[in-house]
Amino acid sequence: MDKQKLNAILAAMAEENVPQLIISDPAVIFYLTGAWIHPGERLLVLYLNRNGNHKLLVNDLFRQTRDLGVEIQYYNDTQDGVEILSRLMDSAAPVAIDKNWPARFLLRLQELKAASGYVNSSSIVDSVRRIKTPDEQEKMRTASRLNDEVMEKLVAVLSEDHTELELKDILMKLYTDAGCEGFSFEPITAFAGNAADPHHEPDASRGKFGDGVVLDIGGLKDNYCSDMTRTVFLGTVSDRQRQIYEVVLEANRRGIAAAKPGNRMRDVDNAARSYIEEMGFGRYFTHRTGHSIGLEVHEAGDVSAVNDAVIQPGQCFSVEPGIYIPEENIGVRIEDLVLITEDGCEVLNRYPKELQVIPFPDK
Repeated sequence: MDKQKLNAILAAMAEENVPQLIISDPAVIFYLTGAWIHPGERLLVLYLNRNGNHKLLVNDLFRQTRDLGVEIQYYNDTQDGVEILSRLMDSAAPVAIDKNWPARFLLRLQELKAASGYVNSSSIVDSVRRIKTPDEQEKMRTASRLNDEVMEKLVAVLSEDHTELELKDILMKLYTDAGCEGFSFEPITAFAGNAADPHHEPDASRGKFGDGVVLDIGGLKDNYCSDMTRTVFLGTVSDRQRQIYEVVLEANRRGIAAAKPGNRMRDVDNAARSYIEEMGFGRYFTHRTGHSIGLEVHEAGDVSAVNDAVIQPGQCFSVEPGIYIPEENIGVRIEDLVLITEDGCEVLNRYPKELQVIPFPDK
C-alpha cells in the first residue's frame, strides 16, 4: 500500500477516534493499493485497523498477481465473506464504514455483532483524498493537457456538419489517439436548444448556422480525470448570444480568482453566481459552480453556496458557471479545472475561452 496515503488515513482515524475502518469503494482501494478491482455484486473490503491488522478481502474470481502491500484474504462464492470479515474485527470497538457499502453487507455485519457501533467513514477518507499528492497533481496536469489537445481537434471538425452522436464517436477516437483510456464521464455535445439543458445527452441533432454549441468533455489518463467545457458558435453569433457569453466568461474568471487558500468553497460559488445575478441572469444559473475531481470526475467537496469548507493547497476542482435559457434556445457554460497552490491556483486548462465563431455554411 501507499504508505503516505495510508498513514494519512490512519492519522485521520485517530483524530476522529475511529479504531477500525471498512473501505469498499474500488476507487479508494485503488488509491491505496494501486489495484482496480471491480467486484460486481460480490464483497470487496479493505479493512484497516489502527493497530495494524490490515486485510484485503477479495473474491477468488479476482486473484491478484502482484504484491499490493497488504495481506489478501480470499474467499469463494460458497463462503460468507461478511462472516470472514467479522472474525478479523474487534467486536468491542466501533467501526467506520464508507457510504458506498451495500446495505446487505452492513446488515449482515450488524447481525453478527461484529462491532460495538457503526459510523460513516467517508469523511475520513474524503478529507485525505481531497488533497492531491505531488504525483496526483502531475497526473491531473497531464490529463488536462491532453484534454486541451482533444478539444482543439473536436472544435476543428464542427464545420463538417456532424450530429451530436457522431461528435461523441469522434471524441472517443480522439481520446484513444491521445493515449487516454476513454471518457472520464459521458460527454455533452449539444447544439442550440439542447445546449440549454445542462445535462443534455447527445442525440441525432445537427447544428445549423447561428447555433451555439456546448462541448463538455473529459478523458481518463493513467486513471485520473480531466473535465472542461467550452461554448462556441457556428457561422455567426447574435448580440444576445455574445452578451450571455461574456457574462459567463466573466463569472468564470471571478470564480477562478476566488479559488485560493483561506477562502471557502462557497466563496468561489458566490464570486461567479453573484456576478451572473447582478447581470440579471441569476434564475438561469441552475447548478452549483463546480465539483472536486481526481480519480473520479465527481469527488467529495462541491463548489456550492452551502459548502463552508476552507480551501487548502492541493485541492483540485472545477469552476463552471453557466446560463441556460430554453425559451431562447441559448445555453452557455465555460469550465476550467483549478489546482490550488500556496497563494492562489493553477488553471489546468489552456484551451482558449475567448468567444469563438466556427466557419459554418448558411444553408
